[in-house]
Amino acid sequence: MLGWYPRKYFRWFASAYYVIIGIGLWRANLAQPVIFQSSFGEISGLIFPIASPMLAYTFSRSVIHQRQLRQTNRRLQVVIQRGERERIARDLHDTLGQSFSMITLKTELAKKLLVKAPERVAQELDDIAQTSRDDLQLVRAIVNDLHQQSLSEMLLSQGKNLAEADVMLITSGENEATEWPTKVQSQFSAVMTEAITNVIRHAQAHQVEITFDQSPTTYSVTIQDDGKSKNYVRAGSIGISGMRSHMHEADGTFSIDHNRQGTLVSLTLPKEVRS
Repeated sequence: MLGWYPRKYFRWFASAYYVIIGIGLWRANLAQPVIFQSSFGEISGLIFPIASPMLAYTFSRSVIHQRQLRQTNRRLQVVIQRGERERIARDLHDTLGQSFSMITLKTELAKKLLVKAPERVAQELDDIAQTSRDDLQLVRAIVNDLHQQSLSEMLLSQGKNLAEADVMLITSGENEATEWPTKVQSQFSAVMTEAITNVIRHAQAHQVEITFDQSPTTYSVTIQDDGKSKNYVRAGSIGISGMRSHMHEADGTFSIDHNRQGTLVSLTLPKEVRS
């Protein structure tokens, strides 16, 4: 459990723990002065209680780092999958897009040439032309959708930035969030990038915890750091107004507050996200 808390809390805990141990040994020595004259074997029994907090903390942090490594691998897998999707998107655009454009031109030309054709033929050609235009728009929409940044791509990039700044990243609910609609992920990614950048630049934090969740009507993300919130929790400063506007344009909500741990940024989007 200790590993999940920021380092400053562990330092407080360790300080209090060793003070209590020291007071206990001092009182024991007053009651029985020979305690420090005992054999090496008896004194060595104190090593474990003295070293146990550091051992427990180190082990916990190791477990967290292993979890982060697994999460990074999963993000890479998602990014690789998206790379394949982007290749497919290019193929769709180069082949189907060109084909649909040609169909449109040919049907419009055929309509002009069929002067003596029945009225029904002209109507059918109109339908074909309209269908081809719709299909072309659909292909473009698919390509645009595939080019939007996913949460995995954003976390992979920002996770590297946080690591370089010696800030630990912990996520909860990330695997489920990668299944959210692409548009939702893209909306969150843009704002989360700005929020994480603020943490790195201004918060002097050691840890950031990002929680992904959803209800029957909304998607939500919270970003909690353990830094100095007073450095940037000022309405309208350091991109905060931009983040708020971005969320409001998508019919979402944005809030930023400071608490005992640091700064908490909360984001929500409705299940039906506006373009």
